[in-house]
Amino acid sequence: MTTIIKNNKGWIAGILTAFATSLCCITPVLALLGGASGLASSFSWIEPFRPYLIGLTILVFTAVWYQKLKPQKQMNCDCETDNKKSFWQSKPFLGIVTIVAAVLISFPYYAKAFYPKQQEPKVASADKANVKQVVFKIKGMSCESCTHHVNSEISKVKGIIAFQTSYKNANSTIKFDNSKTSVDSLAAAINRTGYKVVSKTVSNN
Repeated sequence: MTTIIKNNKGWIAGILTAFATSLCCITPVLALLGGASGLASSFSWIEPFRPYLIGLTILVFTAVWYQKLKPQKQMNCDCETDNKKSFWQSKPFLGIVTIVAAVLISFPYYAKAFYPKQQEPKVASADKANVKQVVFKIKGMSCESCTHHVNSEISKVKGIIAFQTSYKNANSTIKFDNSKTSVDSLAAAINRTGYKVVSKTVSNN
């Protein structure tokens, strides 16, 4: 690592760690845009390591900037040397890469902008006897991006009256018309995202 940083290649390691910090939230967006929703939870296991990866990214870029800004030793030589460096070794380029890394690290905070705006469920007046509520406990959600991905799949199911998903609480509460859909259909919609329903509690609303 030290050798790489001294050779002005440390930014590569910094970008890789920055990308890894948000991979668990980038994947659901890519899965939704690519129509492969089942891949959404592929990197959810990275979430517990985010603080460490963020710290490593900051450490790498601090070392790279230190190497870039520290005074260079003057060579006692009368010969002409070409001190011109390429753009890839310049401070402006390193500045751009640092900004890119910051954007990658903060991805979970603006990931929802990549999801289509979810429409409120439109259900004709349902018979109260058919209105049910189910709370699903879901495994694998790690950020707001996961929440939007689950909601996106739920909203496609007919008979939904209202729903609320929380990655922090690892659950989704859904009110639905039991004559138009079922608990199993709702669970299947959630499971299609790659996150897994681990338990459910059904009640009459």
